[in-house]
Amino acid sequence: MPSWSSPAPRRPAPDFGPTDRLRGWLVTAFLTAIAAVTRFTMLNYPTDAGTPVFDEKHYAPQGWQMLNGGGVEDNPGYGLVVHPPVGKQLIAIGEAMFGYNGWGWRFASAMAGTILILLVIRIVRRLARSTLIGAIAGILLIADGTTFVSSRIGMLDIFLAFFATAAFGCLIVDRDEVRARMARADAEGRIGETPWGPRLGVRWWRFGAGILLGLACGTKWSGVYFIVAFGLLSVCFDVAARRAYGVRNPWFGTGIRDVGPALYALVLIPLGVYLATYWAWFASETGIDRYMVGNPSAPTEPIGTGGYFSWIPDALRSLWYFSARALEFHEGLTNSAGNHHPWESKPWTWPMGLRPMLYYYADNGVSGCGQTQCVKAVMLIGTPAIWWLAFPVIAWMLWRTVVRRDWRYAAVLVGYGAALLPWFLTLDRQMYYFYAVALAPFLVMGMALVLGDILGPSRRIAVPRSPVGTYLPVSPDERHALGLLAVCLYLALVIANFIWLWPILTALPITPGNWHDHLWLPSWR
Repeated sequence: MPSWSSPAPRRPAPDFGPTDRLRGWLVTAFLTAIAAVTRFTMLNYPTDAGTPVFDEKHYAPQGWQMLNGGGVEDNPGYGLVVHPPVGKQLIAIGEAMFGYNGWGWRFASAMAGTILILLVIRIVRRLARSTLIGAIAGILLIADGTTFVSSRIGMLDIFLAFFATAAFGCLIVDRDEVRARMARADAEGRIGETPWGPRLGVRWWRFGAGILLGLACGTKWSGVYFIVAFGLLSVCFDVAARRAYGVRNPWFGTGIRDVGPALYALVLIPLGVYLATYWAWFASETGIDRYMVGNPSAPTEPIGTGGYFSWIPDALRSLWYFSARALEFHEGLTNSAGNHHPWESKPWTWPMGLRPMLYYYADNGVSGCGQTQCVKAVMLIGTPAIWWLAFPVIAWMLWRTVVRRDWRYAAVLVGYGAALLPWFLTLDRQMYYFYAVALAPFLVMGMALVLGDILGPSRRIAVPRSPVGTYLPVSPDERHALGLLAVCLYLALVIANFIWLWPILTALPITPGNWHDHLWLPSWR
């Protein structure tokens, strides 16, 4: 009788990351250098007669207070500190290097914005397995007005975008490493030893993602959204890896092997890092609300040491009170309570940048435009050639995710959604376009992957050379050549659009007519 046996399960191709390391780093270094030139040129301009502009007026003085006041900010003008300390600590580093001036309070932002481009190049290169597609992503982000302006002003949003993107990159590398370990276990015959699959050992890249997510929360509390999204993403990566390598019970195996370590790396580690960012506040004698608990002479609402939470140290309970006051401040900034701002916007306008943010405007005593009357302005605005294509790009990413099961698009959508969707839960709050800065890296990643699909693979095809049947290989084929032409023309359009916007991104003196020519939409005014 014939013997029947089940066919061996298919295994993924052994692809655990790009292999052209030298070329990849040369391209990355070249584009990062271009980014540094654009971000650091005239970094100290403009200022309000040597003082900070827009919301720099909050963070630059607080960074200086940290530098000269034992590491804590007292915020005497407002009596309340409304954001965690990491971004202001980074600003303080620049002020320690260059002093209390534009270079000082913007240096850290420019560094974060420059390194952000390096990260996006490397992440997309790994996602697409292509140095060319990674380079396209770098060019797009260099020419993005939102991250460009955010890299040249002493505010917090560029730091949040940097830490969230870096954490995302760590998880992408972790995914490749997990699959490499699974492939090694498969080659050694260990996949089927238990229904749950092999243990994966210490995962340092995921641990690094936890540290970076803690720093994101230590910059702005909206970093919590990335903890939730990236935690789920990491677990989904693990389930997919176990399924791909034939683990008999991949879901239960992930629950047994991976969920516990994921909670440790992506929840407990961020919490510990977040608390550690308040080291100066814990060590201080003058930090706001530092001794609110257990101090009968506290200036506002002293809290006793008893109650259900008496087992928690007084210092942590004081931090909880301090954070609750800051949260009440944010929750109170609602439209229904009469709080309005002429440049506020809602999250449905952010994907296309329909309501930008005017950071700086001067029309008195401005010269240098060649006419008697000149103006200069800095507007936070996404380059339209990039941002106006957001919805077609999102639609393509969703199609690739749902229909083609393309994990790359799914991962980018998770990051994009974490930066955007939670804001729809609090629509009554005052919101501003600078909240959308964290969208930009993920929008660029998705757009670069779409351009990679347009570009198509470079294939070698055989065409007849003579009637006797000999063939001449031709590369690239016409499909690839047309895709390359389309991508190059699009990148040229993006760069031209960025150059057109340059005067209103950098406060170059222009005529009033030129200023109005740059305001393409009524919602930009």
